[in-house]
Amino acid sequence: MVEILSASPILLLFVVASIGYFFGNIKIGGRSLGVAAILFTGLAFGAIDSRLQIPEIVFLLGLSLFVYSVGLRSGPAFFQSYRKNGLSEILFILSMLAFSGLVATGLWYLLGFSAAEITGIYTGSTTNTAALAGVIDAFNNNYSPEEAAKLTEEAVVGYSYSYPMGVFGGMIAIVLMERLFRIDYKKEMLLLRKDFPLEESLSSATIEVTNPALSEISLRELFKREDWKVVFGRVYSDGRLQLAHWELILHVGDIIMAVGSKEELEEVVAELGQRVDTKLTHDRTQFDVRRIFVSNAELAGRTIASLNINEKYNAIITRIRRGDMEMLATGDTILELGDRIRFIAHREDLQALSTYFGDSYQEASKVNLFSFGAGIGLGLILGSINFHFGEGVDFKLGYAGGPLVVGLILGALRRTGPILWTLPYGANVTLQQMGLIFLLAAVGVRSGHAFEESISTNGVWIFFASAVISLLTALTILFVGYKILKKPFSLLMGMVSNQPAILDFATNRTNNRIPEFGFSMMFPLALIMKVLIAQILFLVLS
Repeated sequence: MVEILSASPILLLFVVASIGYFFGNIKIGGRSLGVAAILFTGLAFGAIDSRLQIPEIVFLLGLSLFVYSVGLRSGPAFFQSYRKNGLSEILFILSMLAFSGLVATGLWYLLGFSAAEITGIYTGSTTNTAALAGVIDAFNNNYSPEEAAKLTEEAVVGYSYSYPMGVFGGMIAIVLMERLFRIDYKKEMLLLRKDFPLEESLSSATIEVTNPALSEISLRELFKREDWKVVFGRVYSDGRLQLAHWELILHVGDIIMAVGSKEELEEVVAELGQRVDTKLTHDRTQFDVRRIFVSNAELAGRTIASLNINEKYNAIITRIRRGDMEMLATGDTILELGDRIRFIAHREDLQALSTYFGDSYQEASKVNLFSFGAGIGLGLILGSINFHFGEGVDFKLGYAGGPLVVGLILGALRRTGPILWTLPYGANVTLQQMGLIFLLAAVGVRSGHAFEESISTNGVWIFFASAVISLLTALTILFVGYKILKKPFSLLMGMVSNQPAILDFATNRTNNRIPEFGFSMMFPLALIMKVLIAQILFLVLS
């Protein structure tokens, strides 16, 4: 069997992926490893025989696909967070990165590693291949071929032995601190809904207006005054049914439908009057409800307000479903391909709305290969640029940093003229998962043999050092961030996710996207700083 798998790397890739995915779905105590189990399966296969290898191109392809799709999806929230928190986020990230470098220095002093070994251990325990590549390049530029080869071997051994613990350490830290602090992820998600695009628990209410103080006040003025976060639909007034609009003036006795979160609806009911059992939705003689897919690429990346739906059609958008996430539709909501819009509209306008938005599931699932290929290409070009910071200090963003940075920028832009950069929600999820599967399988198989060997000889001390660096750094970020700086634990989980397997583990535990935003905030800056710290670490200790 080993001969067959070693002769067919693609077969090995999918065997590891399928077995890992199977075990990843097994729940123990209500929890499962998810896609991260593919990494552990790869480690097991790699430990069986060193001949089992998956080509590096598979790893690089998976890495680029994963980080680019995460960047596209997280771009808007990433820049919004930095605009809101600014310098405090940057200082926190920089201080935690500097702390990991100091921990590595302390271990060099205590355990007697060479400068090259501890540098390799640092890059492995922080799972930063770009940092290792930068150090090796510095060796080749500043030492004779013989010396450079020796230093490179020491650094690579330290990296290979410590990389698996760099992944495990973050996961272990998350579980320990989660239990210590008794984190309630659902409660955190409710608090963060206003800051990040997360699922909303929407409901509806039929309200009878009994407050005479609201007479002669338009809905526009009411929304400005009360800052309601609801959408009004049908209105029954003076014996006729109509749709709510900004200039509508409510009167005592009117009945109006509202959609929003339970908390927001309670506030609106208290202000307007009282709940009633009347169901305006039962009357569909004039107005009907339909969900329509956004498959018209010309509308994606635009706000609902910019479409002027009320001026063109007798219709209202109440909710938007994006994947499994349901959101309240507001004028500032930006549409994406694959969104399912819930309309309340005059029956005669429904077909026209369907044509306008496209309403094609097939079209909404396609990937625009021009914009996708151009975006990935720009990311790889950026990743290949060599940044020089004085003698012996060079780095590249590489296959991870380049596509991620470009993905964040293009995701925030959404579109440039006729070019739509974002992906349909379903396509983004699929590409992200495929990329993650490829890179986890490749990393696991490649590290398996070194992981097995680290149980003996000098590898034990390397393994111990990497465990200290990864665990201590992750525990410190979670403790300081949560208890002292009062940052959401879900966001901090993404910040300690220096490897996609940890990120997948984190999102699987929270059951929401908040860790992705933390990952996107940390990763670009961390990638650059780790490259610099690794080279400074070697220069100082040598």
